[in-house]
Amino acid sequence: MKYRSVPCDASVLSPSKTGVLLVNLGTPDAPDTPSLRRYLAEFLSDPRVIELPRLLWKIILHGIVLRTRPAKSARAYQSVWTDDGSPLLAISKQQQHAIKNALGADVPVALGMRYGNPSVSHALRELQQQKIDRLIVLPLYPQYSGPTTGSVFDAVTEELRTWRYVPEIHFIQNYMMEPRYISALSNSIQEHIQTYGLPQKLLFSYHGMPQRYADAGDPYYQLCVRTTQLIEAQLGLDEGICMTTFQSRFGKEEWLKPYTDITLEHLPAQGFKHIAIVSPAFSADCLETLEELAVENRDLFMESGGEQYHYIAALNDRADHMEALVHLLKIYLR
Repeated sequence: MKYRSVPCDASVLSPSKTGVLLVNLGTPDAPDTPSLRRYLAEFLSDPRVIELPRLLWKIILHGIVLRTRPAKSARAYQSVWTDDGSPLLAISKQQQHAIKNALGADVPVALGMRYGNPSVSHALRELQQQKIDRLIVLPLYPQYSGPTTGSVFDAVTEELRTWRYVPEIHFIQNYMMEPRYISALSNSIQEHIQTYGLPQKLLFSYHGMPQRYADAGDPYYQLCVRTTQLIEAQLGLDEGICMTTFQSRFGKEEWLKPYTDITLEHLPAQGFKHIAIVSPAFSADCLETLEELAVENRDLFMESGGEQYHYIAALNDRADHMEALVHLLKIYLR
């Protein structure tokens, strides 16, 4: 095997140089069917995401899913695409810029997407060219799960195992317990309440996951519930106001419950006509928040008899969010 390297010089004897790798889920290159087919093929081929026998899933993926889903997904992406491209990538770049400015010129900060571009490998090779000997990996998923954070670990180690000189690594597994992160989320919700009033129900909608993954030991469900509890306590809200739900399920098997869309469909009949919804699992707004939560689920709620529906934006590059992530990174800097 040929290992990737950069020329060795006296810098290896100098004080250590730390690089930061930020990773988010990813995005297609364009909101069209061919781009979505490539993106979904990479995403849905990850065994962390789809835990089915490989041959069986390959037949389903290429025989059914990639023949039907890309066109539908392309239409959804077209509804949220901006002049700067994918919202997720544009916001992630803003976060990268803010973190880099806060950490200073001596700490290179690279951005990689787990699926699509810029890839994790591309971002790591940027850092390699700057001759880092320490690496901090921050997956931008507050709550750990195998299909997200675990998959980032796989991608990082897959690239690093091809390097001749492997840096010291600090992999941040999750940060949902970080007080500054909880404060940033609480601040965003409190600001919303000050503007629109206290909703009858405040839904904390997290990205879904098959129930069998949790049954097999993935801690994601417990981490999501704990996140809701921490924010609820910080805001001093009545326990009956807050609900933890799960969105974006795929396929016919059972996923984590309660489901966000089913919950929204039933709430008006139970007398809850004014709701607000926030998605703490997403560090940046993306298709699942801007289209699914802000539009699709709003329509579902209003058509079911709701009267007020508000989506509270992801933390994105809010100053308090960036301060929370910078504080987290500085723990591992030296």
